[in-house]
Amino acid sequence: MHTVLTPLPAAQEPVRVQPPAAVARNVAMDAYRGFVMLLMMAEVLRLSRVAQAFPGNWFWGVLAFNQSHVEWAGCSLHDLIQPSFSFLVGVALPYSIASRLAKGGTFWKMFGHALWRGLLLAALGIFLRSMHGTQTNFTFEDTLTQIGLGYPVLFLLGFRPPRWQWTALAVILTGYWLAWALYPVAGAGFDYRAVGVPADWQHHYTGLAAHWNKNSNLGSAFDQWFLNVLPRAKPFVANRGGYLTLSFIPTLGTMILGLAAGRWLRADAPRLPIRRLLIAGAIGVAAGLLLHVAGICPVVKRIWTPSWTLFSGGACFLLLAAFSWVVDGKGYRKWAFPLVVIGMNSIAAYMIAHLFERFFSDSFRIHLGAKAFQFLGAGLEPLLQGAAVLLMYWLTLLWMYRRKIFLRI
Repeated sequence: MHTVLTPLPAAQEPVRVQPPAAVARNVAMDAYRGFVMLLMMAEVLRLSRVAQAFPGNWFWGVLAFNQSHVEWAGCSLHDLIQPSFSFLVGVALPYSIASRLAKGGTFWKMFGHALWRGLLLAALGIFLRSMHGTQTNFTFEDTLTQIGLGYPVLFLLGFRPPRWQWTALAVILTGYWLAWALYPVAGAGFDYRAVGVPADWQHHYTGLAAHWNKNSNLGSAFDQWFLNVLPRAKPFVANRGGYLTLSFIPTLGTMILGLAAGRWLRADAPRLPIRRLLIAGAIGVAAGLLLHVAGICPVVKRIWTPSWTLFSGGACFLLLAAFSWVVDGKGYRKWAFPLVVIGMNSIAAYMIAHLFERFFSDSFRIHLGAKAFQFLGAGLEPLLQGAAVLLMYWLTLLWMYRRKIFLRI
């Protein structure tokens, strides 16, 4: 670790560079981030409830599927929210480092900020998970917490050559896979119902892949120890969704992939490395699927398997390529403005979605009446009410955007 902490010779401190006239903002990245945050905020549309009101309707069924997490292996559009958010943290880092260096920043001052940022993100995630509890809910699977735990390491890698970053990615994914593969598989008499897995669960694996079965794996065993060390209202047994603290390790892998993309974008500017992004995306998706099909490591977002890091990272490369080609390559920017409003204030959007839903819903009910959104029938009521809440989210962000109020950590 001592080696990692010396990215620049001491004699060079404080670090000074000849700054460019300005570090240009990547509008495509803001639009992509805004798209991701919009998907998250759009959970208020309650498309699963709408689909239940129209059984057999393929249109609502497809929309509902893509607004839900898959039960275990596989991927929906909704499953790409967290990896995209994590990936974009990596993409933004080269821009952030360049901007801070251009303003006269030093490595150690920036590293201190990275540590502070990681701590704040983790604390914010815990705070949001504790809102409806009787005491602090120490849980570490929230998106912000997972990013916060890995961010200081990502920052250090941002100062190292590309070979260090790719080596770190390989070590993380291979080491994490090996640790899980060596952990004993649950025996035939294992009581899955005791750890929150239904008796009719259809997603148990056999063979090597069984090491990644729900709530009977290395990550679950770690949480059964670690989370019970912390103060709790009742002992921790298992996470109902299968989510894990240790997922921050392969999530760091996702951020490293984003770091590579951000480095390519800055190095090639004003040209766009579309071909390189597409190739990286194809390789990532193919590698993840190959590991899954071969039974070496299933593609499971909930426990963030190494194959999921590769598959979802590949999908993020492809999405970034698409936004870069349309927004920056073709210059079509006006359509992206609603997304940019969200993407430039992603922390505020995250907080608004977690804190303001009930406030807006109650306000509509109080001032418009309990049946205000039933004018197209009870089946579409959740969609219409959710659309109204979503509009209020966006208008709040627009107000902040116009007044240049941006939450930064």
